Amino acid sequence: MTFEALKPEIKHIVAQHSLSVDDRLLKICELLETHIDYYNWVGFYFKNGDKLELKLGPYVGEPTDHTIIPFGKGICGQVAVSNQNFVVPDVSAQDNYIACSITVKAEIVVPIFINGENIGQIDIDSNTPDPFTESDERFLEFVCKEVAKII
Repeated sequence: MTFEALKPEIKHIVAQHSLSVDDRLLKICELLETHIDYYNWVGFYFKNGDKLELKLGPYVGEPTDHTIIPFGKGICGQVAVSNQNFVVPDVSAQDNYIACSITVKAEIVVPIFINGENIGQIDIDSNTPDPFTESDERFLEFVCKEVAKII
């Protein structure tokens, strides 16, 4: 499916008020991982209360030991501080990368904002080298805006 074709699906999931927030987030992860070939791990991290750390939320893909990530550590931790998208075409070239799996070649992280505050992010790992384009960024920004409506 194209990004444009996935947008109504995302809106549909967000609108399913009979499901918990975590169930809807998991459905979004499953949708993206299933329909975008190079999205091999899809998950959400959220600010952990008042702590300067991220806590793993719903995800699909290989299990990860990285359930808590301090701000500034790894790609996700850097996005928590910078409030900017971070596209990593080659994870082996990143000094501050937290390795989750030897199969991961690239990563993209896009923050989620509520009232201008970075409250979390979507994190996607790919086993394909350098797969992410500006279209991925724009689409994931759309996903994060939709997710912000239910957090």
